[in-house]
Amino acid sequence: MDFLVKKFVKNYEQTNDTQVRTAYGMLASVVGILCNVFLFTAKILIGFVMGSIAVTADAFNNLSDAASSVISFVGVKMASKPADDEHPFGHGRMEYIAAFVVAFLVIQVGFSLFKTSIGKLRSPDEIVFDLVPFLILILSVGVKLWMAAYNKKLGKRIESKVMLATAADSMGDVITTSATILSILISYFAGINIDGIAGILVSLLVMWSGISIFKDTLEPLVGEAVDPVLYQQITEMVESYDGILGTHDLIVHNYGPGKSMASIHAEVPRNVDIEDSHEIIDRAEREVARKLGILLVIHMDPLAVEDEAVNRVRKEVEETLWLIDENLSFHDFRMVHGKKQINLIFDMVVPHSYSEEQKKKLTEKVGKAMNHKDPRYQCVITVDQSFIAPVPEEKTK
Repeated sequence: MDFLVKKFVKNYEQTNDTQVRTAYGMLASVVGILCNVFLFTAKILIGFVMGSIAVTADAFNNLSDAASSVISFVGVKMASKPADDEHPFGHGRMEYIAAFVVAFLVIQVGFSLFKTSIGKLRSPDEIVFDLVPFLILILSVGVKLWMAAYNKKLGKRIESKVMLATAADSMGDVITTSATILSILISYFAGINIDGIAGILVSLLVMWSGISIFKDTLEPLVGEAVDPVLYQQITEMVESYDGILGTHDLIVHNYGPGKSMASIHAEVPRNVDIEDSHEIIDRAEREVARKLGILLVIHMDPLAVEDEAVNRVRKEVEETLWLIDENLSFHDFRMVHGKKQINLIFDMVVPHSYSEEQKKKLTEKVGKAMNHKDPRYQCVITVDQSFIAPVPEEKTK
């Protein structure tokens, strides 16, 4: 696998470089085109010789994969175009759009094969067993396994959703060809023709593969939550600076693989000169851009860290939220003293799954709890929601 990368990708280790990512994508596309055209040619001949609709269905699945590789090739090339006046964030999302088209083609091919298989189920043809074509089918399983491993390895290396989806599609092809091989063996040894049934199963798996690719490429186009690992990287990097007390409200916008823009709120002491804090913020923005390749914009939130009374009440609010619901958190806390009341102003972060009614009840409950601690307390709460994706259960164990 690494032989092809070292041979055709210049500076292959610099995976954050746009030109290097493009070279990876083009290499994977060309390899996909050549392998799938070879498999299509071999299988269409085998299907003709053996009279098997399942083999023929599998052949056209490979042809659709070759067409998908062509579209991926074009998409990668278009995605590598630099930013211009009309597209200041570049053309990176063209890679997702190309994968979107690929998903549609795969689903369409699967549906066509499904209709053909239904016809064969009603009037099946006799399957002629031939050892050489049969061995070629087994060889095609090995080729697809290699393609799946190849695309998965390169996809992880350059963090390409499209290549990872292609790897999943190749694994689907392994399953469909294996089903075809099984139907031939059953027909030969048991004399039972399940070719139509196998064709239907193959077509369903092809359509499911297309739907999976569709889902994987639609998510970044619609807008995904911030990956927990990326969230931790950015927050830890920003909070590592002396003079930044904490962070919240991290938002990441994706404009294609390796092309992201982010914004975050950084809490700074209000009694520090604003120019000093601004210098720290600038350094943090530059470091994140250099190390993570993300254009980061940091908003400063001043905190009254020197005021013991504010710190005490902030702690009371924290304890109150935790007792009411351990899923709650807060930020941007301020105290405004009036003649007869003290306004406690803060943003309360709640999970996305909570309904509007739940949010309203929680707001009232927190307000009453703080008012019970001191009748002068009046909570002015803005309900907020996190942009961070939930951590998968297996990672929390």
